[in-house]
Order: sequence, then C-alpha cells, then structure tokens
Amino acid sequence: MPQSQALQQIISNMETVIIGKREVIELALITLLSDGHLLLEDVPGVGKTTLGKALAQSIRCSFARIQFTPDTLPSDVTGMSVYQMQTGEFRFMPGVVMNDILLADEINRTSPKTQASLLEAMEERQITADGKTYPLPELFMVIATQNPIEQLGTYRLPEAQLDRFLMKVSMGYPEKEKEEADIVRRALNGEAVKQLSPVTTRDAVAAMKKELREVRVHDDIMSYAVEIARNTRKSRYLTLGASPRAAIALVRAARSRAYLEGRSFATPEDVAALAPPVLLHRLILSAQARLEGKKEKDVLQEAMRAAKVPVL
Repeated sequence: MPQSQALQQIISNMETVIIGKREVIELALITLLSDGHLLLEDVPGVGKTTLGKALAQSIRCSFARIQFTPDTLPSDVTGMSVYQMQTGEFRFMPGVVMNDILLADEINRTSPKTQASLLEAMEERQITADGKTYPLPELFMVIATQNPIEQLGTYRLPEAQLDRFLMKVSMGYPEKEKEEADIVRRALNGEAVKQLSPVTTRDAVAAMKKELREVRVHDDIMSYAVEIARNTRKSRYLTLGASPRAAIALVRAARSRAYLEGRSFATPEDVAALAPPVLLHRLILSAQARLEGKKEKDVLQEAMRAAKVPVL
C-alpha cells in the first residue's frame, strides 16, 4: 500500500509542532481516513487548536477556523443568501463548512441552535439553505475543541451531536519536562504551525480513502466490535450504551488503523485499541454507577472483557 507512506510523512510533519503526542496525531489521521469528525476535549493551552491547524497545514487543502461564541449564528456556519442589487437576484454566500477541514473552536460556547446547524453537515455531508441543498467537499472533516473545566457560559453538547463525532480525544499535558521545554523554545521563534509546509494533497488523501477499502475486515472482527457495543447496552451501570452507529464507527476506525500501519487486514487489537476514543463519549452513566464511583472507562473495560476475542 504505497499511499500509506504519505501518512507517515504527515505524522512526521505534524510532530515538528505537536511534541510528544504521536498517538493523538495518529488518532486524528484515523478519523480523517474514516470519514469521521474529531472532538478534542481538554484544558486550555495544551495544543488542541494547534493540532487542527497542523493537520490542515500538512495537507494542501482548504481550511477554515471559526471561534464559537454565544452570538454566533447558524448562517455563520452554513452560509446565507445575500441580495445582489446589481442583478436583482439572491446569491448564496457559503459559510465556513464549505472547506475540506473545519476547526470549530470552543464548540460548547455557542447556542444549541448553532450547534445543530453542524448536524446535517457532519452526518449528511451537505447543507440546506433557503430550500436548496449544497454538497460539501469530499474531504470534509470537523475538528471541534471544548474546555471541560470552565462551564460558565457554555452549552453542553447533546448526545445526538456527540454521536456525530467518530472520536473524542484528550491531548493531555506534556509527559516529559524536556518536551515542554522544547515547546516553549519553539514558540519563542514564532508560531511554528505557520511554518509548516504541505507534504501531501487532498487528492492523495482521497486516493488513500479509496485504497483503504481494500483492507480486509473479517466477519469475526465485525462481530467482536458489535459484541462490545451490545455489552455496553446490557450494563446496569449505563443509561445509554453504544448504538449500532457506534459499532460501525469502531469497525471503520479499526480498518483505518490497519491501513495506517501498512497492513491489508484488521485485527482484534485494532478494535481494542480504538474502543475507548470511539465509544466512551457515547456512554451515559446511571445513578447507581455514580453512587458506586464507576467511570465510563470502567464500564467499557467490563464490556470488552466480556466480549470473545476472535482468533484469526
């Protein structure tokens, strides 16, 4: 799979500005290859926005960033028709979604109505404005960020919209002091992400997406992912478990991970490795779980242990 070599170039390029976070970079690429969207939830200042910019900068594609605020309107996202005095006609002015990669900064700071304007775009890859439907670019991907700590003036994402994100990932603080010192040193020389040069093109990424369809996913692998999802729905510690859409997302992500690693087949390890970022944000704890101090990851681990791991 020659195209997968380009993925390693993207990773290496992004690692020049995202220090010590190779796993997060790989998850972002897996999300892109899987036609999914990525939610980055973490405290301020750990590189969430930089990650989104670095991914877009590494691919020669269209990119837009929108800073969500309480007064952001749905038309700011999708676009609107504007009256042209010269012609006497209305002309559609596209919004920020008409780009290959959209960075939605602090998505939980805008109103539910504006959040909902992203639903059709993220799921159907199209928008409807003034009764007309407009298709979005083939590469379209939303990378949204939110701060889980400060809740004043925020609007919690509803489950329906959380389910549209293929993965939810936390960046985390730098693990080593040397890595953090390196980040500070590079920042003193200017914003490093602006100095990134593209290492591939949108057409190359589109070719990768077509090529990864050749990655084999055995029926037993699919059954393994489905069993994990079904086990979460059986848990007395959850009021909402993983849906069939979650199982589909998990299998797609597993196939993309196999492609990223240069394999022509998916393995149970691919499913197990991606189950937390794909499933955890889709689970809702019951009151009993909170009383007993259970976390979503604890319940997911139980569901995974109860699932039969296929031997291929």
